[in-house]
Amino acid sequence: MDIPLIVAGTFGELRSNHFHSGIDLKTQQKQGVPIKATADGFVSRIKVRQYGYGKALYVEHPNGYTTVYAHLQKFAPKIQEFVKATQYKKEKNIIGNLFPKPEQFVVKKGEIIAYSGDTGSSGGPHLHYEIRDTKTENIINPMLFGLKAKDTKKPIIKGLKLFALDNSSRINNSNNDTTIPIKKLENGNYISERIHANGTIGLGIYVYDHQDAAMNKNGIYSLEMNINGKRVYYHDVETFSFSESKYINLLIDYGHYNKYKKRYQKTHKVKNNKLTLYEDLVNNGKININAYENYNVEIIAKDYNGNATALRIPIKGVPSNAMFSKKDTTNYKIISKNFHKYELENVSVAFPKNTFYHDCFIDFSIQDSIVKLHEPIIPLDKKFTLTFNTSHLTDTQKQQVYIANVTKEKYPYHVSTKKRDNKVFTNQKTLGNYTLLFDYEAPEIKLLNFEENRWLTKNSTLQVKISDEDSGIGEYRATIDNEWVLMEYNHKKGILTYDFSDKKLVGSKHIFKLVVSDKVGNTETISTTFYRK
Repeated sequence: MDIPLIVAGTFGELRSNHFHSGIDLKTQQKQGVPIKATADGFVSRIKVRQYGYGKALYVEHPNGYTTVYAHLQKFAPKIQEFVKATQYKKEKNIIGNLFPKPEQFVVKKGEIIAYSGDTGSSGGPHLHYEIRDTKTENIINPMLFGLKAKDTKKPIIKGLKLFALDNSSRINNSNNDTTIPIKKLENGNYISERIHANGTIGLGIYVYDHQDAAMNKNGIYSLEMNINGKRVYYHDVETFSFSESKYINLLIDYGHYNKYKKRYQKTHKVKNNKLTLYEDLVNNGKININAYENYNVEIIAKDYNGNATALRIPIKGVPSNAMFSKKDTTNYKIISKNFHKYELENVSVAFPKNTFYHDCFIDFSIQDSIVKLHEPIIPLDKKFTLTFNTSHLTDTQKQQVYIANVTKEKYPYHVSTKKRDNKVFTNQKTLGNYTLLFDYEAPEIKLLNFEENRWLTKNSTLQVKISDEDSGIGEYRATIDNEWVLMEYNHKKGILTYDFSDKKLVGSKHIFKLVVSDKVGNTETISTTFYRK
């Protein structure tokens, strides 16, 4: 892009359940910035989705790399024409992936291929940019290819946490994981208070970075830990595969994040963590503390430009005490390698083998029709199946029912619900509270930039706002004069937009019809007349 390079999100940054697979580049808080091809190549893939990357373009290059450009507003004219022709042919707004022939869209370095936008699961206008190995599809840090963003600021360490890794571990006379106060020094580094410990412990820090031109809390590039001057832990974010990205939930303190929204990165590798980021691990970064010995621990966080911040942690080994170790037990013990199915009242939950990363106890109860399936503090590797028996519901209720996540009471939300005979079920990867809710109301439709029987000759678009209070918008279909038309949906604003340049209308009087359904099938229809020359 022909604008200053300002990074809003770094490669490998910690996101919900995954590592950030590219870099986010600011677009001056606007859409429509021309995006140019990084190098010669051809368009190998085009994606149009409601969420995720939104509109995205993949360009394959002869040197074995593929560049990806996501959250786009629109594509270059010839590509845009191809995409819209496909949408109209299939009569689908969302077409998933298209794979043009290599000779169809050949591009040259510097050629405009798209325009920046805010589509998909974007939190504001920006360009998400990736570089992948074409053969393996592994993602590579784009900064390694010469991209430069001004960054003279050191990472900021906001917290330190110590983990008692077995029942005999002690941290300041406790067997509990413990947050430790830290103090910032004049040179920008940090030091913790002296810690008394015994047994096997692990460490973790809450850290982020700032660029010079932005205040976004960015991820760091590398994390290192030394004990008495010897490196025992190191990882950086140069490359990773999509399949391993989920193990971010084992790199961080997952439970702490879900409770407090602060990500503590562990400087020790736990069981079943298959990340390939690690180097120079000694005892997997776990520290064995012996009585009467002193340990000078140093954790160093760096950004890509090499700005480094150190945290010094003095630890004194003390004799172990006979303190009672509290064990959390329930009636539901999970052996991770086994299949488990539990039933209560009209509800059953089934966990496939290896859904959990480790053996544990979980809570399972029903209170006021709410299924309490532990807290969302244990990461899962696979989805479990939650099933409700609905034989006691009326036929109308069976039609209108859906499963909702109500872990946050103020913000219940519909989860993918499947119905079969007298059952409804869902496949989920997050523990928490679930219940059955009912949606009896059809979606609402509101005309925005036009009214019934008005001339729209000067309008370039036709816009409608749609909303649904309960289960949410499911599907919609729009026609003009009984012919399907493409209406792009901005789910963040709830606005559907039709572009009159898509096709030439015949005559001056036209009938616009829109049918909108929510996720349980309640449907609202409007039909209105407009005039246009």
